Amino acid sequence: MKTFLIRSAGGIFFGAFLSTVIVYALIFFGDTLVLDSGAFVKNSMAAMAAGWLFAVSPLYFEIQSFHLIQQTLLHFLTVTLGYYPLAIYAGWLTLTLGSFLIFTAVFLVIYAVIWTGFYFHYRNEAEDMNESLDQLS
Repeated sequence: MKTFLIRSAGGIFFGAFLSTVIVYALIFFGDTLVLDSGAFVKNSMAAMAAGWLFAVSPLYFEIQSFHLIQQTLLHFLTVTLGYYPLAIYAGWLTLTLGSFLIFTAVFLVIYAVIWTGFYFHYRNEAEDMNESLDQLS
């Protein structure tokens, strides 16, 4: 429970930080002179919720009784079923076939790249630990 709460707080704060950075970028590098407070609140709340979702959902990978494929499927379903409604609510995804397909393709590519990166990272960590254990014996 402590891990869940710590990750929750970190995810929410990261989402808030990212939302603020994006607003600053729009102000400094875009042609945005006036901010719509309603849009800001909606987007920042969605960013905080997404930060929370992506911070706590990797806890599936810490359930040792599940196989990697089960962990991955549960994680993928959780982030997909959580992120799509957020994206629609915030206006990041419009409900047209073209935007839905592009959004899904980008989502899948990003998911696959991040998953693969973490897989190789933890595989290398396990190999390093096994080598250290071999040297001790």
